[in-house]
Amino acid sequence: MPSDKQDSPTHVKTGKFLAHQDLLSYEELQRVVRLTVSLGMNKIRLTGGEPLVRKGVVDFIQTLSEINGLDQIRLTTNGVLLGDYAEKLFDSGVHHINVSLDTLHPEKFKKITGKDKFSQVWRGLQLASEMGFKIKLNVVAMKGINDDEFVDFGKLSLRYPFQVRFIEFMPVGEKDSWQKEQFIPADDIRKKIETLGTLTPFQNRHGAGPARMYHLDGENESTGAVGFISPISHHFCDQCNRLRLTSEGRLRACLLKDTETDLKHLLRTGASDQDILDTIRQTILNKPQGHSLQDQQEVEEHARCGGGMSRIGG
Repeated sequence: MPSDKQDSPTHVKTGKFLAHQDLLSYEELQRVVRLTVSLGMNKIRLTGGEPLVRKGVVDFIQTLSEINGLDQIRLTTNGVLLGDYAEKLFDSGVHHINVSLDTLHPEKFKKITGKDKFSQVWRGLQLASEMGFKIKLNVVAMKGINDDEFVDFGKLSLRYPFQVRFIEFMPVGEKDSWQKEQFIPADDIRKKIETLGTLTPFQNRHGAGPARMYHLDGENESTGAVGFISPISHHFCDQCNRLRLTSEGRLRACLLKDTETDLKHLLRTGASDQDILDTIRQTILNKPQGHSLQDQQEVEEHARCGGGMSRIGG
């Protein structure tokens, strides 16, 4: 959650929290997953917020892994609890993880997140790597905050089996949470990474999601992989096949559009599987052709995505 939603002296988050009954139960989530898999979905990502703080999450993942037709369960995490959960996650069927990490400096990490947990995250990454997880690092690019570290992140991909993916800073959340002065287009980030070596596009983009992925060939025959996610400067809307289901049961077809479908109401008022399937299909059919953030220099207030990432899901 944003730093302005915490009590600064104690670093305790003070933003609005959902009551337990407002959250979808694991049984309700399982039902939605089962139905979407019957429509052809074969991959799911658990995100948040931080998914590892929810009680019973590993048992929930185990039940998901038993759904016929669901080929892959992935997890996005801030990495703080990764060391504690890595073995259980791997055994439950999660072999791909994304770790959100915007800096490699402990002091800057504390400033960005409000917590002095960098060493804990790094230990979790090391352990997960040793166990054989496929790891992607998600780096939100912010001018004046971590633009001096892009080359270091690129070097990280040459030293470790991590895919490093740079994400353009998006106008998501509260009014003051996005400043265009901090925006850096993906092409500028790429120019910095090219100082490390040659970038060659992946031949097969399957599984890369919205990222434009490249092989990085550095010095002394070192190789790595970096990617650029550019929802503002280079739209990928025509290639997006994602749906987001929030923890309170709202189905969202586009991250940057605030239109949502209330599945929780259907789940809790006796709707049939067919009713829910029809609603999911209609949400997909209504998926927008593109978002309205055409130019990062002209983002209007009405074009901003109002829901915070901690609620929508990254």
